Amino acid sequence: MQATPVHHAARVQAMLRDHSAAARSSIAASWLRSARDHGLDPEDSRPPRWLEEARLREARERMAPLLRAAAPVLDRLLETVGESGCCILLTDAEGVPLERRGRAGDDASFRQWGLWTGCVWSEGAEGTNGIGTCLAEGRALTIHRDQHFYTRNTGLSCSTAPLHDHAGRLVGCLDVSSCRGDVDRGVVALLANAVGEAVRRIEAAEFRQAYAGARILLASEAAQDGALLALDRDDLVIGANRAARRAFGISAEAIAAGLPAASLLAPEEAEQLDQAERGVLSRALARSGGNVSAAARLLGISRATLHRKMARLGLGTRAPRG
Repeated sequence: MQATPVHHAARVQAMLRDHSAAARSSIAASWLRSARDHGLDPEDSRPPRWLEEARLREARERMAPLLRAAAPVLDRLLETVGESGCCILLTDAEGVPLERRGRAGDDASFRQWGLWTGCVWSEGAEGTNGIGTCLAEGRALTIHRDQHFYTRNTGLSCSTAPLHDHAGRLVGCLDVSSCRGDVDRGVVALLANAVGEAVRRIEAAEFRQAYAGARILLASEAAQDGALLALDRDDLVIGANRAARRAFGISAEAIAAGLPAASLLAPEEAEQLDQAERGVLSRALARSGGNVSAAARLLGISRATLHRKMARLGLGTRAPRG
């Protein structure tokens, strides 16, 4: 049941007067930001702000690679949550939805709520809400009904998780929202799990897309977080997603300086990497009759690089080295 304006506004104001509330509650901390930092009033009933079409097109162009990677994941997520009366929003870092999925029968209601592409859901614009507060705090969260700052948003339940690109940068978030009165906290928990899994799939797809010509390694130490490394032909790390950067302490400077994958991996994982590379080189040498120059051409690497790899892996040839 949606909170009444008087009751909800009074509750927000009481929380704002409690100077220790923000230390005890993340919701109270967000309410405080909404009132103090953004100058918002919980009783404000003005409709949400919409981005101009030209700026929306520009935002979509900037996010085009991630939107391409996300499209099939959003379609599958809709199959999971669509019948529950939910809609799906993928936003940019400013809290503006750039992609949306939902059932046609619910469109009118969601558009009225502003759960649509082009509507501004930053915390500065809408106060405490799933999208804006997720981006402000950089973490997955759920804002359920009267946890929203504005009274007019207390009919919503929103589960949201941040989205990071292939370089680990926060670029937006994924949100599943419902305006149905029968969505309880049990359902919300299931939705939050679905959002988290969809985010991992989107980030992995965008990472593989960004490093399409590289070898992608799933680092098993942090496999539950989807830690991915992109390796070049010399097994140097040329890319690492956010999970890998956090798991291994990888910086952009380390990648630029040349970071061997083996230095990050446990000994058994490094050995598996070497075994896989040894197999690739051995097959190329066999196909070229042991001629190193020909094998290097098959692999698309220089003769010197192939010699270095052979020396490191203890590979020799029975034919002239070419």
